[in-house]
Amino acid sequence: MTGQETFGRIIPGRGIAATVSGRDGKDCPVSTSDLRIALYRPDIAANFGAMLRLGACLGTDLEIIEPCGFPLDDRRIRRSGMDYRHHVRYRRHLDWDAFCGWLEAEGRRLVLLTRHAALRYHRVSYGPRDVLLVGQESSGVPETVRRRADLAVAIPMRRPVRSLNLVTAVAMVLGEALRQQGAFDDDAE
Repeated sequence: MTGQETFGRIIPGRGIAATVSGRDGKDCPVSTSDLRIALYRPDIAANFGAMLRLGACLGTDLEIIEPCGFPLDDRRIRRSGMDYRHHVRYRRHLDWDAFCGWLEAEGRRLVLLTRHAALRYHRVSYGPRDVLLVGQESSGVPETVRRRADLAVAIPMRRPVRSLNLVTAVAMVLGEALRQQGAFDDDAE
């Protein structure tokens, strides 16, 4: 089963709460990459919207691990995602366990973006089926999530600052992963 077939319907037994696909249930354009961005219990609706925009612009689908720190309803999605929500697909997972079940079923590698990693993001070889995971804006991810990650990477920053905006960090790592896979080799449309 391809990603195109799994979006837009509930997959029994996998713990996926719901999936959304395009405007008024119509399919979104097929993603240009099989990479995924995963948000672990996002806290800030505006960051969710910015992540939708990033996914739309770079052709990458999103995985949302609930519960969210804000109601993830149609009104908020429309407000935060603006018209970009029509150009990106995202899937909602009921909880961490449901997401892990999906990861295993899909045979994907989980790459955690964290300031606590020793490995710098630009020194990693990314695969086409990697999932780039970011934690909550307020607290990151718990130790159980860190242990489940196949790889943890950090963006080098100067002291004394401690972190970038979540969407900025994902954009940097996603850009490097897509560059490695030749996503930017052709002229933009």
